Amino acid sequence: MVQMWEENNRMASTTMIETVTITRPLKVIALICGLLVIILMVLGLASADWLMAAGWRQGLFMHCIDPEAPTPLPFDITAQPGCYAARPAPYIKAAAGLCVATLAADVCGALLTGLGLRSADHRTKFRYYRFAVLAMSLALMCILIALVIYPVCFAAELNLGNRSVWEFGWAYGVGWGAAIFLFGAVVLLLCDKESEELYYKERKVSQPLNYHTHA
Repeated sequence: MVQMWEENNRMASTTMIETVTITRPLKVIALICGLLVIILMVLGLASADWLMAAGWRQGLFMHCIDPEAPTPLPFDITAQPGCYAARPAPYIKAAAGLCVATLAADVCGALLTGLGLRSADHRTKFRYYRFAVLAMSLALMCILIALVIYPVCFAAELNLGNRSVWEFGWAYGVGWGAAIFLFGAVVLLLCDKESEELYYKERKVSQPLNYHTHA
């Protein structure tokens, strides 16, 4: 009888509490938004299609003159058809610098978000997310300022444009697209609460017990 008691109690169970980290899909979507912003900003910075008129295209780093452009050219420029470095207007330089800052800050934000998704330690993970929000918020602020000052300051020199019709090109629209994705990334990172990523689970573990019983 003593032997049967030993066999029934040789294995005893203890309860352990495990911390389980769940990757929330909203942060994955925020990372995708950050990556899309990188693509959009590269396209916007490389294009000359921010402002367009008859025979004239103007971007942040260059302006282009079409072969059949009517004269006089905008802003009293004398040049042959082709693409040239952007005019040294202060608002163009400021908008270009802000867009470069947007790209750099967004790259940092996307990288930090990716590191947060890969991290196994929840404290480190949340620290990455916190800095990612700050970086993407800075990027959003820079692109919004650039998108506002570019048309406002251009309107001040419109009388030198020598064109009756001006329109914003697709590259300027790409800038607004980048701003929308940045706003979405910031909101997704802020709305996904840190506490929702931590779950506590009970698990029973059987452990052998050593009893020495004398009959």
